[in-house]
Amino acid sequence: MFYRGRYPDGGDGREMGAKRQRLVDQGPSFYGTSTGSSFMYNPPPYGYVAQPPPFPVVRLRGLPFDCTETDVAEFFHGLDIVDVLFVHRGGKFSGEAFCVFGYPLQVDFALQKNRQNMGRRYVEVFRSKRQDYYKAIANEVSDAHGGSPRRNAPRAKSYDEGKDSAEHTGVLRLRGLPFSAGKDDIMDFFKDFMLSEDSIHITMNSEGRPTGEAFVEFASAEDSKAAMAKDRMTLGSRYIELFPSSMEEMEEAVTRGR
Repeated sequence: MFYRGRYPDGGDGREMGAKRQRLVDQGPSFYGTSTGSSFMYNPPPYGYVAQPPPFPVVRLRGLPFDCTETDVAEFFHGLDIVDVLFVHRGGKFSGEAFCVFGYPLQVDFALQKNRQNMGRRYVEVFRSKRQDYYKAIANEVSDAHGGSPRRNAPRAKSYDEGKDSAEHTGVLRLRGLPFSAGKDDIMDFFKDFMLSEDSIHITMNSEGRPTGEAFVEFASAEDSKAAMAKDRMTLGSRYIELFPSSMEEMEEAVTRGR
């Protein structure tokens, strides 16, 4: 693991990366040397007096299923990457990952990559927190050693639980569509539901090109909730993420692309 910088609460990125590697017995990391030699700005150590610097971690969503650490390193080319942690659910890659950097300031540079493409998929990049990264490590370690499902352990709502508890209004947002997908493809994807072309809205960017997202109006909130069973199923060669949405969000997205 490569690392520069230290955090005043006792743990640093180098130690965290090595500790995770030992726990899950995955062998040496891809990052044997610095990926940040071309990064033009290496800030001095943080001079915080009242509080420590924020932990430099981001969460990525929408990664290709065949994504590797090398792909993430190339996506964040020029930044000092300490660790990449891919998130699995039920033994399968979820399309999400955590990426830890050498300096807190590098998170700002990483966020500039939000909604840029990795291969044929655009990737969302969010700020994250130390505790979320630690929790993901704990889950990975437990899964790697055949741990219990932690049914009784108190935990925050997961991303999937947030979807399950969201209010349904009859509108779903689709993310990760092939850019060539048309309304017929989406109707076929939801072939168990009665849809018309008028109920499907493929969003465009300011240049008139598909964004990889669409909104679908179902006959009822019950239908849209039932359609969530198709979440992360494939259309062509790509898996599609589904999110409960609303008429307001749909209208705003459609208008933005006009």
